[in-house]
Amino acid sequence: MKDMSPTVIQITEIVIAVLLITVVLMQTRGSGTTLFGQAESTFRSRRGVEKLLFRTTIGLTVVFIVLAAISVSSLIG
Repeated sequence: MKDMSPTVIQITEIVIAVLLITVVLMQTRGSGTTLFGQAESTFRSRRGVEKLLFRTTIGLTVVFIVLAAISVSSLIG
């Protein structure tokens, strides 16, 4: 991983961050008018697109954390 340029890592982090923000906003759009959503939505199972968005959020978060760790380690070392 030492061959990757810091600029490439930073640009990739920005793209992942924008995608992550977009996916999170798409999830919360249908969750009700309150800050934490409706009480019924807490106990129902995820299906279809909602399940895909949930798993995409997890995947993008993991990728973002790994890229941030690589970015920090390249700055230190």
